[in-house]
Amino acid sequence: MSLPVLLLSLGAACCTGFGFVLQQDAARRAPPSDFLSPRLLLDLMRVPSWLAGIALMICGMVLGALALGQGEVSVVEPLLATNLLFALGLSRYFTGQRLGRQGWSGLVLLAGGVTAFLLAGRPRGGEAVTEPLRHWLVIGVVVALALALTAFARHPRTPWAPTLLGLAGGLLYGLQDALTRVCGLRLSEGGWVALFTGWQPYALVVMGVTSLILVQSAFEAGPLRESLPALTAAQPLAGIVCGIGFLGDQVHTDTAALAGLAAGLAAIVVGIVLLGLHPAMPEGKERHGATPADRLMLDGRHDGPHDSG
Repeated sequence: MSLPVLLLSLGAACCTGFGFVLQQDAARRAPPSDFLSPRLLLDLMRVPSWLAGIALMICGMVLGALALGQGEVSVVEPLLATNLLFALGLSRYFTGQRLGRQGWSGLVLLAGGVTAFLLAGRPRGGEAVTEPLRHWLVIGVVVALALALTAFARHPRTPWAPTLLGLAGGLLYGLQDALTRVCGLRLSEGGWVALFTGWQPYALVVMGVTSLILVQSAFEAGPLRESLPALTAAQPLAGIVCGIGFLGDQVHTDTAALAGLAAGLAAIVVGIVLLGLHPAMPEGKERHGATPADRLMLDGRHDGPHDSG
């Protein structure tokens, strides 16, 4: 792994983590009726802190794209997962909470898991898979999982809407990272004509808007600690699956390497959960146990005719 890839990946993680905190602070004040609706983005565009968060996220996406242009998805994705460290840092600045045992444990597990994964697997590039069936199989599985999670999150009685939507958004973010790598390869090999005659850049636009609605709805539905760990864990897992599945990334698969890969990924996930549940993470709106769908139904009942007697 080269130093530029490392610096670009960590820069992307920093911008993304800061951006998530600012976005959630604005999204938690959005009307319940905006849940999983494009109207949510239109309303949030009027909030300066949300626009600042989106600007930081765009900077993160640009830096991430540059990192993906120089390194393999299986290398860049674990480094992008460190965005939670930067999100916790900004949240800790706002709340004044100390890291404590939980924070330091999560930090060590996340950083150690990323290191273990990269050292054990030693990801390297290879020839991209040209078989269309394999492409669409991997992409179809990721998209289908995201759709299923979104469908469950829309259920009026589900108490896990922020987590489910965070998972769905993270899966799409990981797939976006893989398609960004494909777009970069097409541009470098065939120029702008090759890029825009493929379907990938148009799929990126559609997935970008869709994942943005999912993530902002997750931020609107509950505290950051309920959505960000799921999002942060799902993105690298999806990206790594896509990188190995159809981008030709290769990792060592001997017994010791597989054990190290599994331990590294497990440490990353546990570290993400510990950091995401840290008290420094900002709370969401007061929900009293109600999901966004519940609040929407309650609002509908309150807007209806009232008894005069």
